[in-house]
Amino acid sequence: MFSKAATKSFTFTRSWIKWVHIHLLLLLVISAQSVLGGQIVKYLPGYDGELPFKLETGYISVDESELFYYFIESEGNPQEDPLFLWLTGGPGCTSLSGLLYEVGPMEYDISNYTGGLPKLTYYPHARTKASSMIFLDAPAGTGFSYSRTPEGWPSSDTKSSEQSYHFLKKWLVEHPQFLSVQLFVGGDSYSGITVPLITKMIIDGNKDQAEPYINIKGYLVGCPKTDSFTDFNSYVQYAHGMALISDDIYENVKRSCKENYVSVDPANTACLAALGDVQKCLKDLNRKAILKPNCDLSSSDPDRRSLEEGASEFLSQKQTVPQPWCTTFELTHNNIWVNDESVQEALHVRKGTVRQWERCNNSLSYNMNVFSVVPVHKELSRSALEVLVESGDHDMAVPYLGTLKWIKSLNLTLVDNWRPWYVDHQVAGYTVKYSEDGYRLTFATVKGAGHPAPEYYRRECYHLFDRWVRNRPI
Repeated sequence: MFSKAATKSFTFTRSWIKWVHIHLLLLLVISAQSVLGGQIVKYLPGYDGELPFKLETGYISVDESELFYYFIESEGNPQEDPLFLWLTGGPGCTSLSGLLYEVGPMEYDISNYTGGLPKLTYYPHARTKASSMIFLDAPAGTGFSYSRTPEGWPSSDTKSSEQSYHFLKKWLVEHPQFLSVQLFVGGDSYSGITVPLITKMIIDGNKDQAEPYINIKGYLVGCPKTDSFTDFNSYVQYAHGMALISDDIYENVKRSCKENYVSVDPANTACLAALGDVQKCLKDLNRKAILKPNCDLSSSDPDRRSLEEGASEFLSQKQTVPQPWCTTFELTHNNIWVNDESVQEALHVRKGTVRQWERCNNSLSYNMNVFSVVPVHKELSRSALEVLVESGDHDMAVPYLGTLKWIKSLNLTLVDNWRPWYVDHQVAGYTVKYSEDGYRLTFATVKGAGHPAPEYYRRECYHLFDRWVRNRPI
């Protein structure tokens, strides 16, 4: 037996060792956060004064890749508002596009630009009013994301989705305060492929008790590429509905091609001739936004390569230099601002990892190995999820008719029939809602919008999002 003095000494020694262990653990955690965690950005070149929202940037290591992100904390109630993982299309287009041109709280001051470094202004109708948002550059080669090894550069639909899923898990471990809030996965255009894949990985991971548990609530896809055949095959019907081709041309091509305008038999000369008549009517239109000038196809044009895949000759248009009255003129501010050394320093970009920043990396080594995610949507419809699908009704790159077709193929129950939705007492688009065993899917068009819709009608898309994410009537 120990004496009282020895027992007291032993107790003190054990307590002291425990105290040392706890503080060593804390030091290790702090040290790890300093290496792995993001860094706060309070000031940005081109913006006057301190940023009026919390911006964090950083890298997360996944396999050989260092994936770069921009995180903006909700300007509402970050402890209760949902968290969004947001991806931009391409593949290979930076999520900074979503932040600056579509859904974030900043934009370029285009109208007052006189040269030099572009100015930034605060944009009030941002989705960060109602949610925290992680804008992820994925895969490696996109934006500021890069690979540490040559083997890490090539990617694919499945690899990019898996890496985004593992990125999210690691990010949540580093930001445990967001583990309890509801999570949504969102993206537009080509991200219509990866968003449902990531969502399914989260649900499967939760079922397999993967750590950490992710509180997945739903997903959002805008102007989404979903099925290679259905998306592109709907363009003829869309063109007819928009009075871009006549009744006679439409009936002839529908009869000659048997409503298949993508995989055409070279021996079917009648179909090829009929498609030629369609081409004469459509070739000079801007496929992303049919009311906009045909000057939007430049090297910085998002999703150009992916949307041309399998879309036949009708998607081939001439490249033109963007003029000030063209929508792509606004995109030129990206290359000037983001490639400025002071901007990259403010964003905490690692020097030497990116030779020349591009909005969309058209030289990305990427295998588009998933041709349809309709079966994935079908499987997800067995889970209690909130889903928003939005489409610009002037988008001929991914026509809303094709999107509606795959939605109807899910065989969900119609709960709210086709009707208009409003902003400021004006029709902003049309919406329809489906439900099945806790799975609720809302489809909405944005009147007059192109591809993707928020790039053209940012404020209206904000109101659509705000009502949906707060579970209010649209």
